Amino acid sequence: MGRQAAVIAVFGPTGVGKTALALALADRLRERGERPVAVSADALQVYRGLETLTGVASAAEQARLEHRLVSILPVDARFSAGEYAALAHAEIDGLLAAGARPVVVGGTGLYLRAALADLTLRPPPPVALRARWEDELARRGPEALHAELAAAAPWAAAGIGPRDRSRIVRALELLELGELEPPPDPARNELWTGETRHPTRLIGLVMEREALYARIDARVDAMVAAGAVAEVRAAHAAGASDTARKALGFAELLAGDVEAMKRRTRNFAKRQLTWMRKLPGVEIADVTGRAPEDVAADLLP
Repeated sequence: MGRQAAVIAVFGPTGVGKTALALALADRLRERGERPVAVSADALQVYRGLETLTGVASAAEQARLEHRLVSILPVDARFSAGEYAALAHAEIDGLLAAGARPVVVGGTGLYLRAALADLTLRPPPPVALRARWEDELARRGPEALHAELAAAAPWAAAGIGPRDRSRIVRALELLELGELEPPPDPARNELWTGETRHPTRLIGLVMEREALYARIDARVDAMVAAGAVAEVRAAHAAGASDTARKALGFAELLAGDVEAMKRRTRNFAKRQLTWMRKLPGVEIADVTGRAPEDVAADLLP
């Protein structure tokens, strides 16, 4: 396995086959007498009731490989990367202490980083502060608050759309708390750190672009056929939180626009691939036209 890694991490774009590879890796690890357990590093798979939309491993797949940190929150709950980090660290540390092999699987870059490294993540805002800014948002609208942010911190507003309600409110909260920091030095890598909490083997999955896009389109069609539209409508009716509503396709399926979901998912996958190729120490595995078992055999000969 190269350097002795306590943790295996599998990252890649939506639709590339991360779960299938994790299952194949787990089979090989068990052949070696190890006990693999998957730990999800996905920002939206934490929500109960969005399993189809977010691509949570099926019951059969979870019977084959236990998955932690999936379907743990009601759909109306807010959730932050800081809260996730604490849970992920506890899961990974506990598994290692028990002699198990954590296999961290995900496509959310920040959550992957939060799972594997010690980050300085801001705590959730005081409840009263969040409530006051949300009242302001309801009263004045996102564009007015964006203009207020632009006047006080133009560099922050420049990176936020004028109708991105959750990010505008969060920026104004941080500004009021004195924690809205200026942009980092571009020479620093803010997306990743080589200093992981445990020795980690990071495997990045790639696929030929057209093949990946075809898989994404087929995946979206399969989600819709499996009831994703009803799932989204039920979550909406249950008061889904703003963080839950960030799930890829939530807004599009709520509006009945399947093609828009496909376009958004393809664009997101493109950004994931760009981000992943910049990670120091990542092992790139091209899975185009390959069975997960063959890829796993190459990675764990």
